[in-house]
Amino acid sequence: MIVAVDTNVLLRAGNPGAPEHAALVSALERRSMGGDEFVTFPACHAELWSVATRPVANNGLGFRPSAASAMIRELNAFVSLRFETERTYAIWLRLVEQHAVSGPAVHDARIVAAMLEHGIDRILTLNARDFGRYAPEGIHAEAP
Repeated sequence: MIVAVDTNVLLRAGNPGAPEHAALVSALERRSMGGDEFVTFPACHAELWSVATRPVANNGLGFRPSAASAMIRELNAFVSLRFETERTYAIWLRLVEQHAVSGPAVHDARIVAAMLEHGIDRILTLNARDFGRYAPEGIHAEAP
């Protein structure tokens, strides 16, 4: 099964210093051996870069850009990248209008739009509740 991976999972799986790192890597490996194929989107990589390089005082990881780059390159070994299209934007706009999305939740809407564009209905996330509004769209959020 093809499964999208949310930025919060990528950040912790790609950061050996994260408390959840080992458990997430283990869970992803088990799922991979069970036949799951993991995908992500450029928006997730941009969000990962932003959080990774943001100062710790501002709720970031405080990494140098070179460390963020290394994290993304390591993640690319087990997560395929799917690209957005013009249609993705139209889906995103419909989602944010229809669900009255505001603030940082627009990032999740963008992930959902890309998922819908690519026919992906599952996402691994540490915040399944954030994706609950998209259940009517056929999106199922689950913990890794």
